[in-house]
Amino acid sequence: MPFTRIGLICKQSGDTRIGSTLERLIAFLRARRREILFDTTTIEHLDHTPATPLDRQSLAESADLAIVIGGDGTLLNAARSLVDAGVPLVGVNLGRLGFLADVSPDAMEACLERILDGDHIVDARSLLHASVVRGEQAVSDSLALNDVVIHKWDIARMIEYEVHIDDRFLNTQRSDGLIVFTPTGSTAYALSAGGPLVNPGLDMLGLVPICPHSLNNRPIVLDGASEVTVHLKDGHYTQAQITCDGQVNFSLLPGDRIHVRTHARRVQFIHPPGYDHFAILRSKFGWGMHS
Repeated sequence: MPFTRIGLICKQSGDTRIGSTLERLIAFLRARRREILFDTTTIEHLDHTPATPLDRQSLAESADLAIVIGGDGTLLNAARSLVDAGVPLVGVNLGRLGFLADVSPDAMEACLERILDGDHIVDARSLLHASVVRGEQAVSDSLALNDVVIHKWDIARMIEYEVHIDDRFLNTQRSDGLIVFTPTGSTAYALSAGGPLVNPGLDMLGLVPICPHSLNNRPIVLDGASEVTVHLKDGHYTQAQITCDGQVNFSLLPGDRIHVRTHARRVQFIHPPGYDHFAILRSKFGWGMHS
């Protein structure tokens, strides 16, 4: 399907590179006679107002491709808001690591030329859906592309919780928290906590504890159809919260139950020809490089 209505999403930042990159992108898309849609954050980076800005929901309903200028964090935010509308994303990397945003600003026009001509790679990634149940009522619902993290906050004291997989008891833990991660999130917080690297196309989710008070805790990889339930222990003093992708936070209370499962839809990332996940790993982690 040709991409004719292009939504532009930029990170919220004072980075001076955003404005100049955005102006180049607008000129390129206009030369290709594409309709351009701007979200409210993007328009703030321009000295003029080329069109009426759209909120994220309206952009999701109107665009058939979103180009995201920023880093992986900006792409995480965009993915959560666009996945249910089925809008694919291209990332122009102005951040640091760039596992997801893989188009360099220097090669932006050349890469987008091929993508708009239909010469591209489609990369479907799973997300997580997390809900918090307090008593009998759901009090929070969020999506995550990288990870759902249940963790302590505001005090240097561990939290205690039970973990169930598909209503079957797994264990009770005392730790600084628990990371539930996707294949995409295996290169994020889970990696820092000792989790495995996972091929992004696998249908799975994983668990890795954060600083567990035990010598025998290990990361666990689960089938993608599994549902993880984390129950914060009643009567155990705790200050805890749930964080999705390091961006969406919700405070938890003792007795809360957190249900995490794979989201029903996958988000599609569009990469230029030659995209190679393992080449990105080599580049970012310095594998096979000699001094």
